[in-house]
Amino acid sequence: MAFWSPPVSAVQPITAAGTRVVLLVVMLLAGLLPAMADAAGARWVASFWPTAQKAGISRSVYNAALGNFTPDPDVLAKASSQAEFVKPLWEYLDGAVSAKRLENGRDMLKQYDRQLRQIEQAFGVDRSVIVAIWGMESSYGQVLTNDKIVKNTIRSLATLAYQGGSRAKYGRQQLIAALKILQRGDVSPRGMVGSWAGAMGHTQFIPTTYQAYAVDFDGDGKRNIWTSEIDALASTANYLAKMGWRHGQTWGYEVELPAGFDWHHADSGKSLSLDQWRKLGVHRVAGRQFPASNEAARLYAPAGAGGPAFLLLHNFRVIKRYNNADAYALAVGHLADRLRGGNEFVSGWPRQVRPLAASERAELQSLLGRHGFYGGTVDGKIGAGTKKAIRSYQASAGMIPDGYASTGLLQRLRSGR
Repeated sequence: MAFWSPPVSAVQPITAAGTRVVLLVVMLLAGLLPAMADAAGARWVASFWPTAQKAGISRSVYNAALGNFTPDPDVLAKASSQAEFVKPLWEYLDGAVSAKRLENGRDMLKQYDRQLRQIEQAFGVDRSVIVAIWGMESSYGQVLTNDKIVKNTIRSLATLAYQGGSRAKYGRQQLIAALKILQRGDVSPRGMVGSWAGAMGHTQFIPTTYQAYAVDFDGDGKRNIWTSEIDALASTANYLAKMGWRHGQTWGYEVELPAGFDWHHADSGKSLSLDQWRKLGVHRVAGRQFPASNEAARLYAPAGAGGPAFLLLHNFRVIKRYNNADAYALAVGHLADRLRGGNEFVSGWPRQVRPLAASERAELQSLLGRHGFYGGTVDGKIGAGTKKAIRSYQASAGMIPDGYASTGLLQRLRSGR
C-alpha cells in the first residue's frame, strides 16, 4: 500500500467533517495492517504444511506449533541488518572473559562438580571448556530468563522461512528439525526458546545439531537443553567429542615472535610442528616451555605485530565447529584457562587502534589495487588475498609486513605513499 502526499499548493483547509474522515481512515488502517500480517502468516503456514507433512510431522503437532503464527518483527529486523563496524577483538574478549563471568563460571564448576566429573569421564572433554561454552552462549543460563532477549524458537525459524531471502533455506530446514523435536516430546512449543536465529537452550544448539548430538544425561527420558543444565552440558561435551576433541590437550599457546620474524607464516592457515616453530624462534611467553608433544599448530596474530600472537592446536579447530570464528574460539579457550586458574594474556592489545569499517576495508582494497598490490574482488572482506597484498605493500614501504589492516595503513595509502 502506497501513501501519497500532495504538493503544498494543493493542500486545502480541512473541515471538521474532513477531520473525522481522516481519523476514521487512520483507525481503519490501524486495525487493517495487523490483520493483513495475520492473514499473510496464515497463508504461509498453509503453504508450508505439505513440506512438514512430507517430513513426517503430524497435523496436531504442526497446528500446536504454528496455528497462531505471525512473523516476529524483531527477527525480521535482525535478519535484515548488517553491521557496518566490527567490535575490536580485545573489547569482545573483555566481555567474554569479564570478572563477573569468571566469578559465575567458578561457581558453576563448584555447583556442578560431581556431574561435570561424570560428563568429563563419559566424553573426554575438559569440564572447564564445557563451562566456558555455557558462559559464552547463555551466561550460564541467565539469558534464558531475559524476556527481552529470549525468543520462541518455532516463531523465530518460521519468520526466517516466511521472509524469504538468504536465510529462508536455513529457516525451513531448522523449522522442520524443530518440529521433529516437538513431535518426539522432548519439549513443548512454549518451552522451546533461544536466540532470534533459532539457537536453543543453555548451550545454543540449532535444531539439526540438537537432533544429531543432544543427549539425555540426567536419565529422565528427555533430551532437555532448556531446563536441565546437565543435559545441556553433556550434549555440548558429546558434540565436541564427536568433532574430534583430544582429551588432555589444550587449544593453543600464547607465544612471542623473534625480531625479523617472517610474517608470511602468520594467518596463512599453514600448520607447522611445534619443533618447526621453535626452530623459527617462536617460543611461549613468560619463559614457559612447550610440552613434549610435537603437535601441528598454526600461527594467529589477530592484531598484527601490535598485539598477542598464538599457536593454535587441533582443539582450537574443534571449538570452531561450535562457532566458526577465531575470535569465539579464542574467547572460549582463554575463558576455560582462566576458570582453571590461568592468567591474562601477557602481551597487550593495541587498544588505541579501532578496526576498519566495512566501507574502509573496501577502500583499502581499492587503494591497494590502485598501487598495483591487489587484483582481487573489492568486497570489504580481509581474506588471505588481501592480507598478502597488505604484506607486499608494507614490505615495499619499509613497514613490518604483518598483514594487519589498520587505520594507519589506510591513511598512508590515501596519502599516496
